[in-house]
Amino acid sequence: MLIFLFCLLAFIILVYIFMRQPSFGSAPAGQRLARIRQSPNYRNGQFQNLSHTPALTEGVSYYSVFRKFFFSRKPLVKPPAPLPSVKIDLLHLGIDEQVLVWFGHSSYFLQVDGKRILVDPVFSGNASPVSFTTRAFPGSDRYDVDDLPPIDYLFISHDHWDHLDHKTILRLKQKTGLVITGLGVGAHLERWGYEPGRIIEKDWNETVDLGGGFTVHTTPGRHFSGRGFKRNGSLWLSFVLLTPRWRLFLGGDSGYDTHFKSIGERFGPFDLALLEDGQFDESWKYIHMMPEEVILAGEDLKARAVLPVHWGKFALGNHAWDEPIKRAVSEARKRKMPLVLPRIGEKINLANLPADFPHWWEEVRSSETERVRG
Repeated sequence: MLIFLFCLLAFIILVYIFMRQPSFGSAPAGQRLARIRQSPNYRNGQFQNLSHTPALTEGVSYYSVFRKFFFSRKPLVKPPAPLPSVKIDLLHLGIDEQVLVWFGHSSYFLQVDGKRILVDPVFSGNASPVSFTTRAFPGSDRYDVDDLPPIDYLFISHDHWDHLDHKTILRLKQKTGLVITGLGVGAHLERWGYEPGRIIEKDWNETVDLGGGFTVHTTPGRHFSGRGFKRNGSLWLSFVLLTPRWRLFLGGDSGYDTHFKSIGERFGPFDLALLEDGQFDESWKYIHMMPEEVILAGEDLKARAVLPVHWGKFALGNHAWDEPIKRAVSEARKRKMPLVLPRIGEKINLANLPADFPHWWEEVRSSETERVRG
């Protein structure tokens, strides 16, 4: 018994030391915490979703989720061959170009009306506190911070590891202007050396006037937050970005709910909605949309086109790596919703949307089939 207690105590100490690393960030305190406590979305010591949102679906246990994830995952949760990504020269884009580049998962770059915007960048090659886990798929990690031009606005939707990457954020410090994020997330950024004056933290349904015809409305999602054991100490956001020329919806992680329709009625129609499609499961259906719901959300938002993201780079769910996009494409075809389907790293001209895109993920499957036959 004494040996067991000693081992348990040693384990607890090691976990405590491990979680004190800078990459875990910091919890809100002082004036930041006082402001959080005044939020109408903060109750009982944590942020709450608009609708009741259990972490797991009714009847599902953490044990069953653990067993399924580690012992019963579907085949091909990772692609069988490197992804056919593209790399372009972002440093020498013409300032008048209206460009979108998806980096895989939920990271993307926008150059619109002369401003450069970066959303949820993850360039470290993994999406977890342990570098050898949750590795990026081969071919999906073509870009690096050095490949980016100066960034006017960095948008962070929430503080999960696959959206807020410590190593990337550190390297972006010298080339980033303002950071726009949810209440509480600034505590992480300040620990990592960002000056408070460069961080704009907002609650849901607030507005940031950036000048020059650029306005950001911070809007709800249906999700959760946290980089350690404690959840929901900071807020998760989606964004409505209005520029002189464009109306864009930048959706962070979210389960399907009525907030999409409310946002569409208030701010739509949108020229393009970027919506999270992937890492879903019936076991956690309230915090991540099923692929078919991504198309419904696009309709609710009154989007003229949808770009499905949150897939194609990391295996965080139990589904096959290309299942999110295959199911979204099938549902979009039924409901006649135009989809934007770029290869990772491809330059998309926003002025030419919607456009026809090849189903490039099918090339990966077919190349593996040919390899096996050969």
